[in-house]
Amino acid sequence: MGPLGQYASQVHGYFTFPKLEGEISNRMLFQGTEKLVWSLNNYLGLANHPEIRRVDAEAARQYGMALPMGARMMSGQTHLHEQLESELAAFSGKESAYLLNYGYQGMVSIIDSLLDRQDVVVYDSESHACIIDGLRMHIGKRFVYPHNDMKSLRKQLERATGLAKKSGGGVLVITEGVFGMSGDLGKLDEIVAMKKDFDFRLLVDDAHGVGVMGENGAGTAEHFGVKEGVDVIFGTFAKAFASIGAFVAGPREVITFLMYNMRSQIYAKSLPMPLVVGGLKRLELIREQPELREKLWTIANALQNGLKERGFNIGVTQSPVTPVVLSGDTSEGTNLTHDLRENFNIFCSVVAYPVIPKGMIILRLIPTAVHTLEDVEYTLDAFSKVKDKLDNGVYATGKIVDVL
Repeated sequence: MGPLGQYASQVHGYFTFPKLEGEISNRMLFQGTEKLVWSLNNYLGLANHPEIRRVDAEAARQYGMALPMGARMMSGQTHLHEQLESELAAFSGKESAYLLNYGYQGMVSIIDSLLDRQDVVVYDSESHACIIDGLRMHIGKRFVYPHNDMKSLRKQLERATGLAKKSGGGVLVITEGVFGMSGDLGKLDEIVAMKKDFDFRLLVDDAHGVGVMGENGAGTAEHFGVKEGVDVIFGTFAKAFASIGAFVAGPREVITFLMYNMRSQIYAKSLPMPLVVGGLKRLELIREQPELREKLWTIANALQNGLKERGFNIGVTQSPVTPVVLSGDTSEGTNLTHDLRENFNIFCSVVAYPVIPKGMIILRLIPTAVHTLEDVEYTLDAFSKVKDKLDNGVYATGKIVDVL
């Protein structure tokens, strides 16, 4: 069954594959009871924004979900696809952009397309699973550096540069803009600065950064002021955009190459029109309503500052992603989460072994623009209470609570 599947009979439908029902918001139904939800990547609250819902509905009525039929290269091209790509490129500060049907699959295919056997890749050890899976397809050399360790990156670049000179290939560095579990940022400014000493191309997975980071929401590269130094930017619509799909932006020659070489897109049906029209509207709101981003940061700062003031360890997050790090075994973590859901009506994600090392529990909170300061205060009080229970051994039953 694998490391997670072995617990399926105990946790399926509650800790894994839970059903959140009702309108996407700060409060939703879980097993028939309203919960305060901190587990959705609806950063800007666009999922149920009235303008978004109106445009999505109108586009579905006008086009249906089938149009355009066929892959982009053959029969699935439209002027609206091109318009969204043009606007995404301008938003990202790049020459060109290309729409992708899915984020995870898109990143896997970007890596597969950009690298051949002569190329050498260097990547951060905490890179997302989509990056790791893409690298598994690379039959050339790859080097990993410890998370955000710039001294190690420099050493790996020295090794990679030497190998690339011998093979005749190039060097690709891959990192994330915002690391989705810890919430800290890839050190894009320091990585870009290394281009003075090394010849490499930089690919950044900014799934959690686009729409959230930077003065205009253009992402982590904008936050650091290094948009020109990041060669290829990957963004998803599944986070701040509250939709489905993704995009990649970069130099025109690189994007054109990807358009003609990404097998996952060449042989896939084009992104349906309602998603493209909806994407245009979402991008418009991100650009023209900075108050959504300001509200998000108001909630995120209140939550994170409140947790720190109460003695919680939230790691080194520099983004809205808020990990609450606790000590305890898997059964304690699941029992604590059960208590939060059933007795405090708070729904958040729990991460425990085998995803993270034994003895550690992470409660992962995602603040959004639809949360309120009252939500924050209630959550802080509840977390203080469950932490007291954890420290006093209340959850140390030795087994996962029976929730079925």
